Amino acid sequence: MTLPLDGVTIIVTRPAAQTSRFFELARAAGAVCIPYPTLQISRTLLDDHTRAHLQSRAWDWAIFTSTNAVESALEQCPTPLAARHAAVGRATARTLERHGVKVDACPESANSEGLLELQEFAALAGRGVLLVKGSGGRELLRDALRARGASVLELDVYRRSLTAPTAAAAAQLHAALTSAGPLVVVVTSVEVLQSLLEHVASDDAARLRSRTLLVPGPRVAAAAARLGWTGPVVAAATAEDEAMLAALTGLAAGSNPPA
Repeated sequence: MTLPLDGVTIIVTRPAAQTSRFFELARAAGAVCIPYPTLQISRTLLDDHTRAHLQSRAWDWAIFTSTNAVESALEQCPTPLAARHAAVGRATARTLERHGVKVDACPESANSEGLLELQEFAALAGRGVLLVKGSGGRELLRDALRARGASVLELDVYRRSLTAPTAAAAAQLHAALTSAGPLVVVVTSVEVLQSLLEHVASDDAARLRSRTLLVPGPRVAAAAARLGWTGPVVAAATAEDEAMLAALTGLAAGSNPPA
């Protein structure tokens, strides 16, 4: 039986701890997966000032921006954190539910824009919102919540740091880039893409940029163009595993045009 991704090699750049489900889905569809993590995730402990602020009031909402945010927060914070909990994306919602936390709001699109479109966050005057996330990153969600009247406390519970590939990973990437078979590079954020391009060997840089790139939406696609990507760029609906796999199978079948 022919599988939809037979013969396709996928370079998977997300942090190693987040790849197992995607590998399972992609390999079941026939792909060969090469792990090439470009970031690592580490927990950040909340300082005493933040803990005091957290305990100073009853919070109306706790918004978790990723599965990393859930895992890192629940390791050091009691639950429930707030009267209601929101998840940016279904994977984050599943992680909360696995920890016994009821999810009261979750957008179809796994991004800040999708959450801000929910009716629950249209008017927030006088509401207290915990924004549970990693350090750095986009400020859109925080700024929009405050503009709508919320008192927002950011809980930065993990951090991302660049990580250089191992010699074995670099060798696997070189072999894949110099082969004639179909190859797709998968990135899930602008930060991951920047780290990938920073660490690729100089003799492989042009080969890498000429290959097909799969990204989660137009924002990362635009960043790829700015960073000199010359090959086709295909945008999935979101960064979630199922959405990325659907875009891959659509690409293999010829139904996904470049972004």
